[in-house]
Amino acid sequence: MIEVNPLLLTGAVIGTITAFLIAAYVLVKDKKSRMGFERTMKDGEIMHRLVAYAKPYWKQFVLVLFLMMFSIAYDIISPLIIGNIEELVAGDFVLPALYVRVGGYVVVLLFSMGSTYLQAVILQRVGQRIVSDLREDLFTHIESLSHEQLNEIPVGKLVTRVTNDTNAISMMFTNLLVSLTKNAFVIVGILIAMICLNYELTLMVLCFVPFIVIFTVIFRKFSRRAYRRVKDATTDINTYLSENLSGIKVTQIFGREEEKMAEFREKSQTQAKANLSQIFVFSVFRPLVYMLYICSILCLFYLGGMGYLNGVAFLGQTITGGTIVTFYMYISKFFTPIQNLAEQFNWLQSALASAEKVFSIMDLEPKLVDAPDAIELEEVRGEIEFRNVWFSYIPGEWVLQGVSFHVNPRETVAFVGSTGSGKSTILSLICRNYEFQKGEILIDGIDIRKIKIASLRRHFGQMLQDVFLFSGTIRSNIVLREEGISDEEIRRVCQYVNADHFIDKLEHGLDEEVRERGNNFSAGQRQLLSFARTIIHKPSVMILDEATANIDTETELLIQDSLEKMRSVGTMLMVAHRLSTIQHADNIIVLSHGKILEQGTHQELLAKHGRYYQLYTLQYHKEQMEE
Repeated sequence: MIEVNPLLLTGAVIGTITAFLIAAYVLVKDKKSRMGFERTMKDGEIMHRLVAYAKPYWKQFVLVLFLMMFSIAYDIISPLIIGNIEELVAGDFVLPALYVRVGGYVVVLLFSMGSTYLQAVILQRVGQRIVSDLREDLFTHIESLSHEQLNEIPVGKLVTRVTNDTNAISMMFTNLLVSLTKNAFVIVGILIAMICLNYELTLMVLCFVPFIVIFTVIFRKFSRRAYRRVKDATTDINTYLSENLSGIKVTQIFGREEEKMAEFREKSQTQAKANLSQIFVFSVFRPLVYMLYICSILCLFYLGGMGYLNGVAFLGQTITGGTIVTFYMYISKFFTPIQNLAEQFNWLQSALASAEKVFSIMDLEPKLVDAPDAIELEEVRGEIEFRNVWFSYIPGEWVLQGVSFHVNPRETVAFVGSTGSGKSTILSLICRNYEFQKGEILIDGIDIRKIKIASLRRHFGQMLQDVFLFSGTIRSNIVLREEGISDEEIRRVCQYVNADHFIDKLEHGLDEEVRERGNNFSAGQRQLLSFARTIIHKPSVMILDEATANIDTETELLIQDSLEKMRSVGTMLMVAHRLSTIQHADNIIVLSHGKILEQGTHQELLAKHGRYYQLYTLQYHKEQMEE
């Protein structure tokens, strides 16, 4: 019968598995373009940027490292105490000596438990502060992005960055970094203790370290791929939900529930596959490390048992029963941190994958920024001038072509034209929501590019067709959380714009709840609240973009009365669908394909029998037929 050396058999098994993993590592390529990776940021760069958020709390981290020493001491000292107890039991047993050793073990254990509790409390507090700082910086940066950039990024993606991704990063500061540091110290400390205890058995354990390193490197590649897929799939689902839940009424109206469900099922299955891929990678790595642990234990019993039975000495050291027991515990404590590294490495990959997503947003340079010499605009008279302004959303496709006009202070100017003629674009450019390519736009004779953006917008009041109301109350939506505005002033403004007609009928008045997007109010009521919100902040220039569209006749009369009052507040720029609402404007500018065709008062334009005359006549006959 052939006698098989257990050491050779163990080596053959480990070597075969290692060769197979190395082959998989070499053959599997990172197809980044297919996987949709968004960044090329290295892990070291990510860590450097994350650590910058931890610097203000360095004292707390130093305290945690100090407390960590007690738990590390337990991991290193406890096997020695247990081994010593075994020697005591196997040799000349003395009960008081056993009490001393057991008492020492209990003291070390209690100190370790206490320090672990304190460091957990400190880390949770510090970690949440760090993540809060990161989340606030991210939200502030999103606020600084231009309208063009915000239009390009799905809302669901931004929500994922601010919530899911920052939560994943919090794990790094509340647990991961300290655990990795502790495990590193434990591994080094145990190695030193084993070397001091027995060279031969320590060298045997070290034979397994290269395989651990190889497995970890291979696992890192596959784990990183899997986590990126999970993050991408999560973002995709959040983006889909954000859009489709907002438009679910449209889905129901057209009976497309099954089609939307099929789309969601496909995205959900994609995420499920990504999660299964991540679980599979983890389920392979940890058992492999456990296999190395079992093999090392088998080798310990074989070498230690043979050495103990035969009385073999190595480099002047003999193997005793206590040595074997101590090494058994040391090997367990040596491989336990390594096994934990598998799970912690998963967390690390999750945090790094989330951090790269967060920093990819934070690295977006705002397309609209203040010039170095930009000034504060303390007061605005309301004089506006366009000088040969050219603008395009897409390079080469001009929306405005050499537009020039002048608006005197406190004038009411209306813009008229077909869809796509550039009416709303003009209003957006005045507020610097977008940057124009050629020409000049002047406010009181000052180029708007030389004015700080926040200062410029503070003097404008924008009232759009699609009024956005925030969840909260009527009061909070009017003041927008600005301090120092009394209820009396709010009521006076509501009365001024005729919003009091429906507010006074509500059960809670100004404290009436506003649900998401204000869907518990009619379009006309939302518009009146928009007027109140604008007037209460005392703008010098008011912008109305189709503010009277899709409003019932009764509400329109209230809005028209409000508009007439607001004309006395300051300069007013209007885009109106109904030409009858702009007859009293001081100047009407008619646009077509980004160019000004004609301008003048209502009567002047009718007398010219031009484009405005055609539009007005067509609309007048249409209204007559409807009546």
